[in-house]
Amino acid sequence: MKITRSLLCGLLLLTLPFFGYTADFSLEDMQGKTHRLADYRGKWVLVNFWATWCPPCLSEIPELSSLHNAHKGHDLVVIGIAMDSGSTRKVANFAEAHGISYPVVLGNRKLAAQIGELEVLPTSYLYAPNGEQVSYQAGEVTRESIETYIKNKKFN
Repeated sequence: MKITRSLLCGLLLLTLPFFGYTADFSLEDMQGKTHRLADYRGKWVLVNFWATWCPPCLSEIPELSSLHNAHKGHDLVVIGIAMDSGSTRKVANFAEAHGISYPVVLGNRKLAAQIGELEVLPTSYLYAPNGEQVSYQAGEVTRESIETYIKNKKFN
């Protein structure tokens, strides 16, 4: 069996459950909109930590934009947290230049602590429609791996 990068990422995502506790967070994006996990009940939420200087993060951006665009109106939302020490303008210009279609939050360690541990970039946390944190991935994720994961999980 040939193992592709996409399949490997999917397998890793599937094998890294995060003990299923219900969490909440409050994040303000660069447009001033507040995103609370509770506001997204009934939808999957993928929170992705990244940085402008991170090569794996850059290769993941098109996957996350595609995922967000395909699902944002009905069952899934992506929220990106840029862990850059640069200016808001720098991150905003980068997001625009790279076609990031999902909300972007300018992050720091205190903000990241609302979500979970952050040892490497990129890192993603996945929340089920009931608000339960069901998985995380240290390293790249793909649209396919996320869609496969949520297709195989049933939550109320």
